Amino acid sequence: MSAELDYAARTERLDEILLGFESLAVAFSGGVDSTVLLHAAHTRLGARAVGVIADSASLPRRELEEARAVAAEIGARLVVLGTDELEDPRYRANAGDRCYFCKTALFEALIPWAHANGFEHIAFGEIADDALDVRPGGRAARERNVVAPLADAGFTKDDVRRYAREHGLPVAEKPASACLASRLPVGTVVTRERLARIEAAEEALKSLGFRVLRVRDHGSHARIEFGRAELPTARDSAAAITLAARHAGFESAEIALYLPPGERRVPSNGFGP
Repeated sequence: MSAELDYAARTERLDEILLGFESLAVAFSGGVDSTVLLHAAHTRLGARAVGVIADSASLPRRELEEARAVAAEIGARLVVLGTDELEDPRYRANAGDRCYFCKTALFEALIPWAHANGFEHIAFGEIADDALDVRPGGRAARERNVVAPLADAGFTKDDVRRYAREHGLPVAEKPASACLASRLPVGTVVTRERLARIEAAEEALKSLGFRVLRVRDHGSHARIEFGRAELPTARDSAAAITLAARHAGFESAEIALYLPPGERRVPSNGFGP
């Protein structure tokens, strides 16, 4: 069977899965996977599908506004639910399973809201490729019977990018991202102050035109990682980058290459994506 037929079969299977739901609340982040899921659900179910985004200190303000804009472009309703995973000492401890407690906070807020508002099922944007990695957040979802239509249909990362391009979704070429807490090494306590400092540094660097970056928090020192294509420009802009890091609250900074989890010799490298 050709790749074209494979993709067509997976898309048809996604349709069948979504049409099997009377109503669906989609855990939405504004990333490619959850955007494709929300678009597909809205296309099949209309107002019986809704996006829900968790708003907390670990979500950059830029990401929240972009998520709102994407949902509006799709035409789907988006609900913003406040969560406070920082109240959970297990989340703050950042012992390697932080994502489990983050997703627990999300679903413990989302599930009651969904049921109170007439949405029978809860879904999140897990894809088939995620099964190849350790995903504590996925465990939290499965424990609460949260469904994963994209993964169940066999959608891969290439599939969601293709779907996004074919449907003109603005996130089609959006770089992968992760919450601000993923910038802290395992074992470093998560605090609002650290998250705010990371966000301030990344926002300043994005205002300089960089798209793929991570500000890794090593206490007073920032290791700032840039995508391969942008690394030469970053090195040429070292003075401006260091100044941005200092203005955000770091004493020193270094420039390094960002490697996605799949390219790292040690997959977690002490950090999230």
